[in-house]
Amino acid sequence: MRILVTGGAGFIGSHLVDRFLELGHEVAVLDDLSTGFREFVPPRARLYEVDLTDAPAVERVVADFRPEIVDHHAAQIDVRRSVDDPVFDARTNILGALGLLQACTRHQVRKVVYASTGGALYGEGRTLPATEEHPVNPESPYGVSKHTLEHYLYLWKLLHGLDYTVLRYPNVYGPRQNPHGEAGVIAIFAEKLLRGEQPVINGSGEQTRDYVYVGDVARANLLALKSDFCGALNVGTGVETDVNQLFAVLCAATGVHKPEQHGPAKPGEQSRSVLDPSKARSALGWQPAVSLAEGMARTVAYFRERMAMPDGNHRDDRG
Repeated sequence: MRILVTGGAGFIGSHLVDRFLELGHEVAVLDDLSTGFREFVPPRARLYEVDLTDAPAVERVVADFRPEIVDHHAAQIDVRRSVDDPVFDARTNILGALGLLQACTRHQVRKVVYASTGGALYGEGRTLPATEEHPVNPESPYGVSKHTLEHYLYLWKLLHGLDYTVLRYPNVYGPRQNPHGEAGVIAIFAEKLLRGEQPVINGSGEQTRDYVYVGDVARANLLALKSDFCGALNVGTGVETDVNQLFAVLCAATGVHKPEQHGPAKPGEQSRSVLDPSKARSALGWQPAVSLAEGMARTVAYFRERMAMPDGNHRDDRG
């Protein structure tokens, strides 16, 4: 199968590329390397260094590689930047993605697998764990832009027959996550603990999230490749973990035991978020396989190894 992975040099996308190649698929990566790393792209995958918002260049990539499947992970993912500059967010996540969809229809792409969001989509949970039928109440332009493309995918199926599966992620963590900038708390805390620094927990630390290991996310994408399911699926664990619990598990995984230190709460931070994965289990046969403790141990091992490398080489694991 010929698969184009947009954002394939990034944290999640690079894990997908590795898994697809392991199964014998022919893989290309479209990535502008603004947040991804060339080192994450294995030699067997063709790399197109292209900005998603450059519609003619995206068109040329799709025409040249002629993929059967597009696994779309390229996105503007910084929630804070989306609030400060919603036009930039929409230019990438909506207009850039629309250019990609147009190229897909012009060059006979069979299916799109789309990485969407759960927590940023549902907003403050009314009923938890949130199912796919939970009211959509985005609390940032990022959540709005990611959901908008879900509607366009429905429309593209209706107008052009393009199959699709939407995978709504909670908080994804694991090897290769960047602990700088807009990053998950696990990557940030793990690196700080390994450096002997003191992580600071925002507010009370009682805010909860659903943490899913990147290897489980990659497996959901694999299952979606051949599935005939059209629609949205939560790719979560159904388990709430608060930040205080997370910090304790990370201390155990690193062997560095620091006291909890709390700072000011983030204004407007969501208090609870967790996704119900039941529909993904019935539609794809998917369920999370890696426990939080095991996933944290693998993540800590990655950061420990990376920090020991004087050249800062990122290409060092298989998750």
